[in-house]
Amino acid sequence: MNIKAIKHFLALAESLHFGRASDECNISISALSRNIRQLEEEVGVALFTRDNRTVALTQEGKKFLRYARDASSQWRLIRHELTDNSDQLYGEISIYCSVTASYSFLFELLNQFRQVHPGIEIKLHTGDPDEAIARILDGKEDITIAAHPTSVARNLAFKPITISPLVFIAPVEQHLPSVPAQPPETADQWSKVPMILSEAGVSRNSIDQWFRKQDISPTIYAQVAGNEAIVSMVSLGFGVGVVPSIVLDNSPLKERVQVWDVQPELAPYDIGLFTLNKSLKNPMVEAFWSLMTSK
Repeated sequence: MNIKAIKHFLALAESLHFGRASDECNISISALSRNIRQLEEEVGVALFTRDNRTVALTQEGKKFLRYARDASSQWRLIRHELTDNSDQLYGEISIYCSVTASYSFLFELLNQFRQVHPGIEIKLHTGDPDEAIARILDGKEDITIAAHPTSVARNLAFKPITISPLVFIAPVEQHLPSVPAQPPETADQWSKVPMILSEAGVSRNSIDQWFRKQDISPTIYAQVAGNEAIVSMVSLGFGVGVVPSIVLDNSPLKERVQVWDVQPELAPYDIGLFTLNKSLKNPMVEAFWSLMTSK
């Protein structure tokens, strides 16, 4: 087994698609398929189930995935230690964040990082912020930008970037009679407002707690992934939502929604960098982490 086989396995395990994995590895689909079969023969078990339409990890494949991620990380570390004879770092790190975070925080940070460490390749993945910490814990990413939850796993390191209030937003133009033009004054009135909320995550936990304290049984119109989708649905007049103000500030739809002055206020978002404690031993991760300190 060699590190190239590990990388091919990881590419397929992440995408579960031979075409995308072969493109990432810069090899043909047939070569990738052949390499995966050889790897399976070497470990003695099937790592994937596949047919003409789907690819999935077997239970053995999921176990091997944990090993492969750790092996790939250790390989990058030892390769750097053995070959580095200068102060210049070479290699790659992966970063995950929401679309909003990518241009709110990362643009300036990555520009500075590239100037200081031109030899480090950045792999940036964007998506639902509620998945950010899980992707770190699963070993899919080296660093993520996310909101600090109520409790954090002990093996995670956190570095704050900023604090963003959570705000109630409503459409500027009222399209539905059930969506009021002003914040409700009573719990009964609140319970009739169609709410558009995150499926899970810090903001959902915060608003759920707020409703409980106000003794409100909310009417949930929709549960969506991503704060940007909440702004979009609210701007169309479907209901009232809750988003971090930083998302609204950077939204192209911000003129089509209004912020409600609701008391008591929701607990704010504490946004920052997350990584595994052990990942800080990786010189490239530590370099990015240190750069954040200097800001």
